[in-house]
Amino acid sequence: MDMRPPLTIDMPLGTRYAVVRAHTLALAAPLSDEDCGAQSMPDASPVKWHMAHTTWFFETFILERMEPGFAPFHPAFRVLFNSYYNGVGDKHPRAQRGLLTRPAMAQVRAYRDDVDARMARLLASDLDAGARAQLEQLVTLGLQHEQQHQELILTDVKHLLAQSALLPAYLDAPRAGDAPAAPLDWIAFDGGLADIGHAGEGFCFDNELPRHKQYVAPFELASRLVTNGEYLAFIAAGGYFNAALWLAEGWDWVRTQGLKAPLYWRQDDSAQGAWTEFTLHGAQPLDPDRPVTHLSLFEADAYANWAGARLPTEAEWEVAAASPALQQMFGHCWQWTSSSYAPYPGFQVAPGALGEYNGKFMLNQYVLRGSSCATPEGHTRATYRNFFPAGARWQFTGLRLARQPS
Repeated sequence: MDMRPPLTIDMPLGTRYAVVRAHTLALAAPLSDEDCGAQSMPDASPVKWHMAHTTWFFETFILERMEPGFAPFHPAFRVLFNSYYNGVGDKHPRAQRGLLTRPAMAQVRAYRDDVDARMARLLASDLDAGARAQLEQLVTLGLQHEQQHQELILTDVKHLLAQSALLPAYLDAPRAGDAPAAPLDWIAFDGGLADIGHAGEGFCFDNELPRHKQYVAPFELASRLVTNGEYLAFIAAGGYFNAALWLAEGWDWVRTQGLKAPLYWRQDDSAQGAWTEFTLHGAQPLDPDRPVTHLSLFEADAYANWAGARLPTEAEWEVAAASPALQQMFGHCWQWTSSSYAPYPGFQVAPGALGEYNGKFMLNQYVLRGSSCATPEGHTRATYRNFFPAGARWQFTGLRLARQPS
């Protein structure tokens, strides 16, 4: 079941605002209030917090600046629903978001309704050209920010529901089956001096700028993503017990946690040892043709070493993204690259609190490219730079192989 609403860049801004905001409510609709208030780990957040924080963004960065006679919906919300913006003020501790039994879901929904009504009035108001341009820029950023949190809602809910022995489904509708995986081919690219980064019209985050030239050596990229069946062969070959395949930190990570398979995989105790995978549709038999997901960078890199290949750099991935010979570039899982998350040459942090959006996280993280099955419509482009620490795997993260030409 695809819950993503149709969203196009040529929609009027007010329409786009309404569509994106309504989609967040639709994502929460299958959940109980108890589901929405729980937090399964420090890296995840309750759905209730996501719903309030995305509303806080519009109230704090737009209404507070531009609404005549501004007054906050609730003064304490400025602290409760601030995420990491030090320039705004104090924050409720991230790991304790699940302790916020108040405000109740009903009040969070009232908060969203109030801010939406005020935003609608502001969007319909008579503004001079400069103020209108500023408003449109901030609203567009706010919608992109909310779409990021829509993806987080799905990944965080999946992690939450997986903690229960009931293994409850987020969606009761049957999961759509995948077609048999196509044969894996190697697609060659000549390399050379390439233009990397966002260019032209349309939104981008600041970490996609500035567009710059980068040399890329000749390389080959796998025509599709690595599948569950292929990764299962890595497990059967003892991949989780072969130190030679792993980065040193990755090997320590695997041994310390006693890991033997991707997150959400389970093997039953029968003689056949059948594998299941927990999904948003509940526990399902492991489909060998689906792309493997919920891998850490450590696991992706170890598999690539076992397969006699490597992970692509983010520049290689972007150079290849437009090739029609490549399948599953978008909409399946985020694809790990070997590139550290670092600023592009000439990158500048924007002034003020909004400048904290990306730049201050450019340390000890790796870049992922593409998009996942949880990524909202209209939130995908070839220059998008997602980023996570090497051990993160609760997101829909997988891998595509690369290698040097033979």
